[in-house]
Amino acid sequence: MNRRALISLLGGAALGWPLAARGQQPGHVRQITIWMGRANDAEGLRHAAAFRQKLQALGWTDGRNIRTDYRWVTGDIDRMQLAKEVVEQKPDLIVAETTVAVAALSRESRTIPIVFVNVSDPIGSGFVASLARPGGSITGFTSNEPTLGGKWPELLREIAPEVRRIGLLFNPNTAPYAESFLRSAEATAASFGIELKAARFHNDAEMERAIAALGNEPGGGQIVLPEPTTNIRSELIIGLAARYRVPTIYAYPYQAAAGGLISYGVDVADSFRDAASYADRILRGEKPADLPVQAPTKFTLVVNLKTAKALGLDVPWILQQRADEVIE
Repeated sequence: MNRRALISLLGGAALGWPLAARGQQPGHVRQITIWMGRANDAEGLRHAAAFRQKLQALGWTDGRNIRTDYRWVTGDIDRMQLAKEVVEQKPDLIVAETTVAVAALSRESRTIPIVFVNVSDPIGSGFVASLARPGGSITGFTSNEPTLGGKWPELLREIAPEVRRIGLLFNPNTAPYAESFLRSAEATAASFGIELKAARFHNDAEMERAIAALGNEPGGGQIVLPEPTTNIRSELIIGLAARYRVPTIYAYPYQAAAGGLISYGVDVADSFRDAASYADRILRGEKPADLPVQAPTKFTLVVNLKTAKALGLDVPWILQQRADEVIE
C-alpha cells in the first residue's frame, strides 16, 4: 500500500503533518496517540481503520476535533525512548497495544489516560488495581486470556490427533505474561497424555531451531503464543511450520488466512473498536479509573483445509462445522 492510500485510510493528511502545524489548527482539537503493536501491514491497517471508523461514528473526526498520531512499533524499536517521546508531547489520550507498550508508557506517566488493547494480565502487570475498578489512569480491553492456553492443545489434538509433543513458541522479552498461558496449556496437554514445553527464542535463528526440533520426529505440534514478536514474524513462522511439517495453531484469523493450519482467538480489530468507545467516554469527561477492564466475549475459529491437506491431515467434519470460517 502506498503512502497516499495509507494516509487516506487512517483519516486524512493529519498523519503526515508536523506537530507544530497541528498545534496551529483552530478550535478545541484533542490529541490522541495510538501505539500500534505491529507494523503498518494490511492487518495493522485494518486495526487502525476499525479504531478510526468507530471514533468517527461517535462524533470524532480527524482534522476537525481530534488529531491522531499513529506509532507503528516493531521489534527493533526502543520502546522506552518512544514512550518518553510520546509522553513529552502531552497527548490528551493514549491508546496502546500490547503489555510491553503499556509498561513502557506507565513508567513515563501516571496521569495521561491510557486505553489498552491486547494486554493479557493487566492486574499482574501492575496496570490496574482490579478489573472492575482500575483505580488509576489506565483501563482497556484484554484480547487474550490465560484460559485460552488450555483450549489450544485441545484444538490442535483434534485437528492433528497424532500430536504427542507440543512446543509453545514465544519470545520471553516481549511476552512477560507467557508463564500463565504455559501453565494452562500444560495442564490440558497432560490430560491428553501430551508433553508440552516452552519453546523460547530471541531471534530468527533460535526460532527456526525450535520449530525444526518439533519437526525432526513424528508427533510434534506447535502453539504460537500471541505476542509482539510472533505477531510481527507470523509469515516466517507459518513458512517454517510448513517447511518442517509441524501442525500449528495460532491465535488470530489473519494467521490462518495467511497459510496457518488453524487459529482460535480474538479478532483484534474488535478490540480497537471497543477502545474507540472508551476513548470517546474519556474525551467526554469520564475517568479511566471508573471504566472497568473488559475481557473478550467472542472468539473466532478458523481452519485452513489447504494447509491441512499439505500436512496430510483429514480435518474432522464436526470441527469444520464448528469453525467460523473454513479456508479451502
